[in-house]
Parts: sequence; C-alpha cells; structure tokens
Amino acid sequence: MDAQGNLTAVELFAGAGGLLLGTSLAGFRHLAAAEWEHNCCNTLRLNQDKGYPLIDNDMRVIEGDVREVDWSFLSEDIDLLAGGPPCQPFSLGGLARAETDKRDMFPAYTAVLAELRPRAFICENVKGLTRESFHQYYEYILLRLQHPSLAKREDETWEQHAVRLSRVHTSADHEGLRYEVVPTVVDAADFGVPQHRHRVIIVGFRSDVEASWAFPQRTHGQGLSDWITLGEAVDNLPSLNNEMHEGKARAYPGHTGSVFDKPSKAIKAGVHGVPGGENMIRFDDDSLRYMTVREAARIQTFPDGYEFSGAWSEGMRQIGNAVPVELARVVASSVACALREDTARKQMNAYLSLRLKGVVANEAAFV
Repeated sequence: MDAQGNLTAVELFAGAGGLLLGTSLAGFRHLAAAEWEHNCCNTLRLNQDKGYPLIDNDMRVIEGDVREVDWSFLSEDIDLLAGGPPCQPFSLGGLARAETDKRDMFPAYTAVLAELRPRAFICENVKGLTRESFHQYYEYILLRLQHPSLAKREDETWEQHAVRLSRVHTSADHEGLRYEVVPTVVDAADFGVPQHRHRVIIVGFRSDVEASWAFPQRTHGQGLSDWITLGEAVDNLPSLNNEMHEGKARAYPGHTGSVFDKPSKAIKAGVHGVPGGENMIRFDDDSLRYMTVREAARIQTFPDGYEFSGAWSEGMRQIGNAVPVELARVVASSVACALREDTARKQMNAYLSLRLKGVVANEAAFV
C-alpha cells in the first residue's frame, strides 16, 4: 500500500490486459506489467494512452521474458501479484505435457512471488490443470505457491522437489515465506460474464495477513439472476457486411457455434481451430459466421473503447487468451477488501498498543 493508501500491484504474463484491467477496476494501482509478446504489449500501451485505468502514467510495460526482469526498480512494497501463466501445457486443446512443456511458467511465477513477497496473489489458469492426469503436478504447483522461496534445485526432479516441499509444509517450526492458498474452479457465466468459461483461480495471502477471505459467491445461474446470453451481450453492435465474416465458417463435431439465447461457448485463442469452427455464431437458420473482434471483446467483458493491436486473427488470439474483465474485477475486489481489512486491523492494534503505553497524544492522527 502506497503513501496515499492505494493498493499496489504487479502483473505477470499480462497479455491483452483482461486481468490487469479487472484488478485496476477493483482499486489496485499497477506499478509494472510484464509481457513477452509484442502485439500484446502494443495493446497495453495503446489502451494506456487512451486512459483506461490499467497502470500508472509512469508505470512500465516490460516487454520481454519475465524470467529476465530485474525488479529492483520497484521502490515500494507490493500488495498484489497477479497473472495467468501460459496455459498451453495444461490445455485440452494443446499437447498437455505439463511439467515437460517449456511453456510451463509456474516456476517463473513462483520465483517472482518469492522475490516481491506481495501480501496476496491471484493466479489464473485453464480448468485442465485440475485433470486427474495432472493431479500430482497440480498439488506440486500449489505447494510451490505456498512456499515460493523454496526453489527447485538444479539436481532435483520436480517429484523430489515436491517431497521436500511437503516436508517443510508439514513442519511446525518452519518460519519462512508462506502463503495460505485457496484454489477454486469457476464458470465465468456464474459471475455475470456472457460466456461459459471454466477456469481455476488460485488466490493466496501471505501468512502474516489476517484475511478472513473466501471466494466470492456466484451472482448468476440457478436460483439467482439469469445468465447473460450472447444475444444480450452483442445486441446493439452494428450488423456486419464484411466478407471475412460471411460464408467461411463451418462446424465440426464439438464446435458448432454459439447461439443467441445462451451464454457463449468459451472464446478460444485461435491457435488450434478457429478456421475449423470455433468462435462462431450460429443463427436460427443454422447458418454460421465468425465473431468479430468487437463481439468477442464484449463476450470477454472488455469495454467497447478498448482496442486490440493487430488484424482480426491477432485480435481474436489476444481476446481468447484473456481473463474476462468482469470475473477479474469480482475476484480482485474481494481480495482488495480483505487486504484493506487487514490494514485497518493492524492500524487499530497499533493504536491500542500505544494507547495502553500512554504514548498516544493525538487520537485524530489514527482516524
């Protein structure tokens, strides 16, 4: 928390900025965002210039490998580390190689977590991470997030590292950096996003933070407000006459398009099948067309003025990889509340301690 009482944050694997924008809307002031892909960095800079509450005016969009970033430029403590490590190692649409996939960035995430020691973190990934075939590695990831300073040794396998982490985790006298971690599988449609998008969100609080936190209750679905449909999301967008979006979309088993009277199917990044049937709208007469970038952005709850650098395919890739802005805002808002409550509690305890010692002369200073 800075001198003005603002919660501070750093974003890793920022992509097009879905999680970044959502946490900003929740009240976090971002000091830095790291992203290696050039077009995504252009998108972040483009929208920063347009005034979206992504980052400080002087904040750095760091273009490059997060493993090579020198974080010494940060001059203040961090309240939140947020990011979604690349999900291809665990995606149903990928090769599902998990720890053998060089795109597994969980080790990089935990390394930054250990260095910056934020009061809390938010980590998002695909639901595939929780598949039975990944169970042991998923438990290993959770242990790494709980004890990020206990890094894997060069001569260790991940299984050996997991055993060492488990021993420390169950040790009563361990006093190193530790996070209390809560993983939750969610459907974005349950939180006001017009899309069925199942993800795992892992939230952690540093052990010295007194956070009575639980994952936010869903607001939509059975017994609550109706899910927001695709039709409601794109209702007032202009009709299309662009050839690129007409006549070329086709269905295949499992990819038959999204209908207007239900939440959209999950928007995909486009690297494994958009030409074969994903990210499509199916009309009442069973005709199909691809979504526009603006439609996909609406479904991911980006504001209409938010722009994406690059052509249609590049825009769809960025949107498909993003965290829905509204889901990010809901989760980050609950984390912000817990952190502010912890700060208020500690300030009150400090005041009471000083008062008992008879050294409080000006009570107004603590109000």
